[in-house]
Amino acid sequence: MFNLFKKTPPLGDFAFLETDMHSHLLPGIDDGAKDIEDSLSLIAQLQEMGYRHLITTPHIMADLYPNTPEIIREKLAEVRTAAKAAGLNVTLDAAAEYLMDEGFEPLLEEGNLLALPGNRVLVEMSFISAPPKLEHYLFRLQTKGYRPLLAHPERYLFFREDFKRYAELKDRGCEFQLNLLSLTGYYGKPTRENAVALLKAGLIDYLGTDLHHDRHAENLRAALEDRNIAKLLNDKSFHNPQLQ
Repeated sequence: MFNLFKKTPPLGDFAFLETDMHSHLLPGIDDGAKDIEDSLSLIAQLQEMGYRHLITTPHIMADLYPNTPEIIREKLAEVRTAAKAAGLNVTLDAAAEYLMDEGFEPLLEEGNLLALPGNRVLVEMSFISAPPKLEHYLFRLQTKGYRPLLAHPERYLFFREDFKRYAELKDRGCEFQLNLLSLTGYYGKPTRENAVALLKAGLIDYLGTDLHHDRHAENLRAALEDRNIAKLLNDKSFHNPQLQ
């Protein structure tokens, strides 16, 4: 007999996503993994959570992390070799997370961006305010043949009181990636509420870990045991498995 009061079971793992497409696993080039041992530990933890494909995305910021495709590819090769030697059974790739700041436009015009599958470019903005040229950046990405993918839109709380801005960005061809950590309250209650609102509005295309360190990993494991998070995600479909 159907039980109307049956509780949603916890997720248990993230195998339903297959691919994590936002993390900081390459050692020593941004605020993520500090060294190769740190990288391997974080990769092993993601594998244990059910991921089979990791597309890590180091920051590219003009002043703070002036990474290049060459630097990122060199570090990826190093981590792939170490992961294979450690017996980790996970596919490793890399793209980048670009801050839409004054240093982004020259890179965009040059057209040598490290993209996710489908020529998607993961972009972020300041948590204080949107860049004045946001719409221009999105338009230029598309005219260059890229598909803009906005990282953690729920964390841009300046859009919270003007929620229609999210729909406007979607209408402009921008996809959205939500941080799983936002659902745990890791970044605070307002961010969690904003994340829930975006999910309920059907605006989220991808889920990402945005994993930087062990504390993030601990919170991700807690998310797997949270029935409320399972209920939020249960009837939604996300495009992560298509990122092969």
